[in-house]
Amino acid sequence: MKTVLYPGSFDPFTNGHLDLVERAGLLFDRVIVAVAVNAAKSPIFTMQERCGLIRESCANLEHVEVVAIDGLLVDSLEYYGADAILRGLRAFSDFEYELQMALLNRNLKRKCETIFMMPTLKNSFVSSTLVKEVARLGGNFEDYVPPPVADALKIKLGIVK
Repeated sequence: MKTVLYPGSFDPFTNGHLDLVERAGLLFDRVIVAVAVNAAKSPIFTMQERCGLIRESCANLEHVEVVAIDGLLVDSLEYYGADAILRGLRAFSDFEYELQMALLNRNLKRKCETIFMMPTLKNSFVSSTLVKEVARLGGNFEDYVPPPVADALKIKLGIVK
């Protein structure tokens, strides 16, 4: 069984993330969405909330498992028996950072491979940061996140429509 580990902070989980999870399921038997802590970010949702929202958003996808991870990504790769790490690339600016991370991970664990996937055109500009900003400023963000995430964001930010 081929397994890929898809790490991220996923705060919030977007339609872009969901698209990658769905498409990765065409290439891998099992997709593990690994919700991680990013010390450089202040999340809106707790780790438990993020995991729950992703599970709800992926409920119809049998190939998906959602886990919380902490520590080195390569250790999680080994722990879950994953064959590769999945990362999304929206723009060239993402590539430089992701390349450095992929090379570092391979240096830490020689057999660590990273698979890069491009978003669909529809999701090419969607990021968790932009979704949060649009939501906080009262814009329509619902087209960029799965319905469970949209509902949770409305509650979390006190948005009533």
